[in-house]
Amino acid sequence: MSNLPVSRQQALEFVKKYNPEQADLVHYLESEAVMRGLAEHLGEDVEYWGMLGLLHDIDWGVTKENVSTHLTKMPEMLKKAGFDDEFIQNILSHGYGFEELPHLKDKQRTKKIHHALSAGETITGLIHAYALMRGKKIGGMDAKGLMKKFKDKTFAAKIDREVIREIEKIGLNLDEFFEITINSIKKIAKEVGLE
Repeated sequence: MSNLPVSRQQALEFVKKYNPEQADLVHYLESEAVMRGLAEHLGEDVEYWGMLGLLHDIDWGVTKENVSTHLTKMPEMLKKAGFDDEFIQNILSHGYGFEELPHLKDKQRTKKIHHALSAGETITGLIHAYALMRGKKIGGMDAKGLMKKFKDKTFAAKIDREVIREIEKIGLNLDEFFEITINSIKKIAKEVGLE
């Protein structure tokens, strides 16, 4: 893995510059925590994976009004900040296969890091929605409870269960994945308003 061109603090300021909304920031922080947790579990580069999670939607704040342009501004933004093509491709991969993103809809994820980022950033929505239902608390949440919500297609219905299932392509089953991701977000509960 390459050396990262910016510190975590610089990356956070970079994210806030383009994404002023707190709800978006919460998603990025949760995605970062999940990616760090996955990297730790899988013996991967924790800082690199965490940085992918933190920056994966860097251009959302400037493209959300026109969703089809999401991830089109990101390569330029990250290049300017010194990130290499591999890092940028890894981030682009979480948009592969989405009809809403015409420039990426025909591409497929092939690498472990791609499946981890896509499943990882997607599971945050399910965990956050479940925590809100539990009175904004993540304490005491477990994989078994999350599995029930995962199986209930009417709960947080917009969250793509198939993308979450991609974690199985890297050798983790859903129970393990849920446990890792819940525990990862518990570590930052205060920062994301889920204490």
